[in-house]
Amino acid sequence: MTRTRKLVIFGLAALAAVVGLVAVGLGLLLDTDAHKARLQATTSQALGLEVDIAGSLALDFFPGLTVTLNDVRVRRREVDVVVARQARVAVDMMSLLRQQPRIGRIELSQATIVIARDRSGRFSFDDAQADGQALPARDWPSVTLTDAAITYADERFGSRIEARDCRVDVQGLRHAGGPRTALASGLTFTAALACGQVRKDRFSAADLKFTAHAKGGLIELKPFTASVFGTAGSGQMRVDFSKPVPAYRIVYTMPQFPVEAFFASMAMKPMATGRMDFAADLSTRGKSPKDLRQGLTGRLSLRAKGLMFNGGDLDREFRRFESSQTFDLVDIGAVFFAGPVGLLVTKGYDFARLGRGAPGRSEIRTLVSDWKVEQGVARAQDVALSTQENRLALQGGLDLVNERFDDLSIALIDAKGCAKVRQQMRGSFQAPAVDKPSVLAALTGPALRLLKKGSDALRGEPCEVFYVGSVAAL
Repeated sequence: MTRTRKLVIFGLAALAAVVGLVAVGLGLLLDTDAHKARLQATTSQALGLEVDIAGSLALDFFPGLTVTLNDVRVRRREVDVVVARQARVAVDMMSLLRQQPRIGRIELSQATIVIARDRSGRFSFDDAQADGQALPARDWPSVTLTDAAITYADERFGSRIEARDCRVDVQGLRHAGGPRTALASGLTFTAALACGQVRKDRFSAADLKFTAHAKGGLIELKPFTASVFGTAGSGQMRVDFSKPVPAYRIVYTMPQFPVEAFFASMAMKPMATGRMDFAADLSTRGKSPKDLRQGLTGRLSLRAKGLMFNGGDLDREFRRFESSQTFDLVDIGAVFFAGPVGLLVTKGYDFARLGRGAPGRSEIRTLVSDWKVEQGVARAQDVALSTQENRLALQGGLDLVNERFDDLSIALIDAKGCAKVRQQMRGSFQAPAVDKPSVLAALTGPALRLLKKGSDALRGEPCEVFYVGSVAAL
């Protein structure tokens, strides 16, 4: 067969294919309602969910066959999972000729996605009627979301996360099949996500971005970046669903964030100004909130230099101790010493009262708040601060599982690191017991009175060193 004849045959075959596709397209245009129903069935089968197309349908043949749909809803048992103003569905043209339409890509714009998980761990998009049945192996089309709003609600933890102004690209999404209880362990995909804002309760972050890779039950998010308190931070996350009990790890650093932005996020008067460095490396495992807290292990750190404390003149209050026997100052322990776990410790309790400090300001020259977390208990490793004339230090632990202080002590220390004034507290975060409960009712109250003088400091005799950390003597 001559080359020219081959070209003619190939040309005629291509023309026939085009004519066939045009005929299919014209059929869609001429009988939109009938083919809309067929397209709904095709996309429903491709996604494994119920797809409803309420709006119009349009076709574009170049560079490939694309169907544009308006007002699309994806549901499970009459509950919306996805609502999109517009969907563009790329259909393999040759599959149309075989009367077996295959979708290669779905693009959703102005989409609202709601993912819910009930107390049993079942997702809203899962089929309750198929409990006990194995999930079939399935390949999904590539999916792109633009200008999307995403909500995730988990009844097991009582948590709700909302993300806005998102773009998501997911490719290679497939499930290997297997038990429904091991949904995450069978997933494979690559995804890129960028959201303008993410909010959980009172906590919010901006410019969240990450790339995710999932295979064999391992999901890695790296690099992971987000802006918190107006400051960009970075890190990575790893989730392991390959074993019966899921395991998690997060590493995150946020240098030089403005501490006043922290107080603004709590809708309270800024008690301090300046910048701090935050770092965390935490791991845990478990299925319930209590298990996750109990498995928490790792390190937390908060460090700063040159902070201005707006809750009174600390050095003046320390000097007045001999005559007053009290220190009238805002509780800097919960705000600064607890550092990264401060919010968890107080759970927002009485934070508004912390703005009622005494008049005056103090320079906090150095602050170090390093904690080691083991089995849900954060223990002070190097926790201290220095003013112009004094040093304060902290020892003990915070039981995050049972929400209790674990023999926590705060002390005013001398040049040798011995305690000149010391206060110990134990009990629940909300109502701890202290050396003199009639004097100090709660760590999160508006005043901290350090009443117990070290007898060694009064007699000038050697004492047991309270602090040997990195905050140097003045």
